[in-house]
Amino acid sequence: MSTSDDLYAVADFCLIPMGTGEPSVAGYIAECQRILEKSGLKYKVGYGTNLEGPWSEVSKAIHDCHLAVHAQGAPRIATDIRIGTRTDRQIVPGTGNEAKVKRVEDILSK
Repeated sequence: MSTSDDLYAVADFCLIPMGTGEPSVAGYIAECQRILEKSGLKYKVGYGTNLEGPWSEVSKAIHDCHLAVHAQGAPRIATDIRIGTRTDRQIVPGTGNEAKVKRVEDILSK
């Protein structure tokens, strides 16, 4: 699939380093956030991470987070990923997740 045919993806993922011998994973998550920042994709870190952009770039960013966290010494990583796409309308890049949240907030405000 060429980049022009790439699906626009809105993803939510939770990367969990395992076997580190430490109760905190903050340093590992910070390293993943550095990777996301370099990717140029829109993201928001919370209990998990919302990430959006072309499917191939979103997948690569999650892959690169795995590489970086392994490089920090985590022998195992478990990651839960949910990815949504749609073809019934055009999504302006960087607005996929915000648009979903705004739609619900608009309904609640009525």
